[in-house]
Amino acid sequence: MILQQFLLLAAALFSVGLYGALSQQSIVMIMMGLELMANAVIVAASAYWYFASPSRPDGQVVVVVALVLMAVDMAIGFAVTTAIFRRRDVDMTDSAADLKG
Repeated sequence: MILQQFLLLAAALFSVGLYGALSQQSIVMIMMGLELMANAVIVAASAYWYFASPSRPDGQVVVVVALVLMAVDMAIGFAVTTAIFRRRDVDMTDSAADLKG
């Protein structure tokens, strides 16, 4: 595969994630859209580093760190969503509007 195909894949993932994050009202679906967008950025960055300098491992380290940070971020988000659902039986963004602040 060439760089343009990887970037096209990343653009498609980002577009699907953006549509999912903007069109859904469920908190879980919005978080899934955000995760797709983060995955698109990781695919684009790793493809760039692979084609720019394939022999150096610093790009791989940055990608692994980004994956770990994304996993921690999503775990915290799902924990907050679960706590809100258990407390108020709310799983839609419109119903949780009183949390802004």
